Amino acid sequence: MVELLMEMPPSLLDVLAKRLGAEWGHINAARERAQAKKGELRPALTGFDSEDTSIVVFGSLARDEFTEGSDIDWTFLIDGSADPRHLDLAGKADAIVKKAAARDAGREGTFGTMAFSHEIIHQIGGQDDTNRNTTRRILLLLESEAIGRPDAYRRVVTNVLKRYILEDRGFVQGSGRYHVPRFLLNDFARYWWTMAVDFAYKQRTRFGEGAAIRNIKLRMSRKMTYVSGLLTCFGCHLKIGDLTGGPDCPEEGAEAECIDCLRGRLKRTPLEILAETLLEFDHLEGTARRLLTAYDGFLGILSDSGKRRHLERLSEEEYEKDGVFQEARGLSHDFRDGLVELFFDERSGLSDLTKNYGVF
Repeated sequence: MVELLMEMPPSLLDVLAKRLGAEWGHINAARERAQAKKGELRPALTGFDSEDTSIVVFGSLARDEFTEGSDIDWTFLIDGSADPRHLDLAGKADAIVKKAAARDAGREGTFGTMAFSHEIIHQIGGQDDTNRNTTRRILLLLESEAIGRPDAYRRVVTNVLKRYILEDRGFVQGSGRYHVPRFLLNDFARYWWTMAVDFAYKQRTRFGEGAAIRNIKLRMSRKMTYVSGLLTCFGCHLKIGDLTGGPDCPEEGAEAECIDCLRGRLKRTPLEILAETLLEFDHLEGTARRLLTAYDGFLGILSDSGKRRHLERLSEEEYEKDGVFQEARGLSHDFRDGLVELFFDERSGLSDLTKNYGVF
């Protein structure tokens, strides 16, 4: 146990909080709650996975933003031969996860069942790349963690990254002024806009049910996931989080090191990726304080069972006059303004990257 603890990387959020003299109590509490819940699930799910299968969690649990009202999104990830026992194992695992969660996962059927590596790896773009498949693939990169044996999980993540990097000729050849994995970034952006469009779809098909809390999550946690993807891609050019110590990614023949570096960065939660970038630039301390204080407030609302239930039941007609919704929306505006400061900051170089890749 001591050896395991020594291998764990330090929390970049804690380093940033110490630098700023800040305390983000709701973020810390959600992280501790997530670690405790994952510790509860690991022994309960022992034996369900194998060399060819992994049980992978997503969402707030994987992001270390778990609150008392959180559900648990998970997938029985299969990277091997089909086996009739897989369905039975997935069903038994689902029963265990449901007992550990405050509520059932989403209605779309994206999680809580089997997922096969072939579709995730090979169906990138085109008609066969469904919303469900895109969601599984992008969240596998940006907010996921294996509970138990990670063999299959690691292989799938590595092979997805190989698709994005090895097929991005402009990136691997090192041509151009900027070194950003555009294929990967474009799919992160596509997923973000898909989430925004799907919000309107769910609002219509569910007749407004749950729209208030989905609205706030889209403004905060969903946006945070996208932000972490952008910062990961921009970090390749800015040399942020180079975990390999090897040659720069764009150099010819350095693709393996590039993939290892990206995989290492993406092991971190979205908030840790944000903190990593903010720690790189001392002049952004005010921006860092604004962003993390707003996000801490957002998690505080989700942690408050009364406020969370209120938002879940709030109708669209009540938005403008509702105090809890306005409190949450105010935090989302602070978060938005902080992101504008970050991504259009000229001294860090993020402004040029945002204009060239985030806009055009």
